Amino acid sequence: MKWMIYGAYGYTGELITHYAKRMGYTPILAGRDAQKTRELAERVSLEARVFALNPDEIEKHLVDIDLVVHCAGPFEITAEPMIKGCIATGTHYLDITGELSVFELAHSLRKEAEQAGIVVCPGVGFDVIPTDCIAARLKSQMPNATHLRLGFDSRSRMSRGTSKTSVRRLAEGGAVRKDGKIVNVPLAYKTDTINFGDGSKLAMTIPWGDVSTAYYTTGVPNIEVYIPASPKLVKSLKRLNWFRWALGFGFVQNFMSKKIDKQPAGPEQKERDKNATWVWGEISNAQGETIVLREKVLNGYTLTARGAVELAIYVLRNQLKPGFYTPSRLYGAKLIDRFLAEK
Repeated sequence: MKWMIYGAYGYTGELITHYAKRMGYTPILAGRDAQKTRELAERVSLEARVFALNPDEIEKHLVDIDLVVHCAGPFEITAEPMIKGCIATGTHYLDITGELSVFELAHSLRKEAEQAGIVVCPGVGFDVIPTDCIAARLKSQMPNATHLRLGFDSRSRMSRGTSKTSVRRLAEGGAVRKDGKIVNVPLAYKTDTINFGDGSKLAMTIPWGDVSTAYYTTGVPNIEVYIPASPKLVKSLKRLNWFRWALGFGFVQNFMSKKIDKQPAGPEQKERDKNATWVWGEISNAQGETIVLREKVLNGYTLTARGAVELAIYVLRNQLKPGFYTPSRLYGAKLIDRFLAEK
């Protein structure tokens, strides 16, 4: 079976490539930049393909590919042509996005995926494997739940790609799910004191992918996602709400993107090994009953490298019903157990 890592030369794409190689797999590496793609392919002795994300090019290069792990952001721009190309060629689609709009797009194309006989499962990394599995386990313990809160505590630095995605989202504000619908809300919309697993901390809501995926996993109509935040950051983001619309201007986005480009590509291995992540979930029902779960998992980027490869191989080796999946619906909530860190 042939599979491809598209965007293999990016920070996370390269982590996925090296993990696949260590596990003895031989994915085809692909991307838009010919030099970067071929240099990486030569270093790891794998086949390379170079193509742009337009329909003709995608279909030409995917016609003999059974599965793609899509790693080239920004996914709000790149995911749609790649998913539609996969539908056209009968190629399974996985990606490592955390962008709400991409999860919603993938869900909207579920019928087309079913007709094409393919699996479409975005978010096969830290966005959103562990939180999705926590959500599934909580729902199994409380079938009549009405509210779900999820979150994570990570001290790891963000990669350049993740930072750029966060900056692109600032102008849109936050997001939560209310009564089954995704609702745009102000930045730092809600705050609370939460023990993610490493002591109680001030936390704020963020527009994380689970606002989309946890709903399709659990059916719980009210969902919020939290991360720790300092009082200073919360105050700054609340103030930013007054003029966040200006952050959507192209020249502002370009300025911030150039600043991010001066940062390191992402955390080095020592930093990843040192900084595991606590994942937390809380589910409740109309009677006021509450259940909480916490797990300590691998660093987000290490988890993404392993998760993307392991789910790619799982899809290739199993006859799965075609259509849209979240990670826990694809593999089961036990998927999180493969990525637990030492407590």
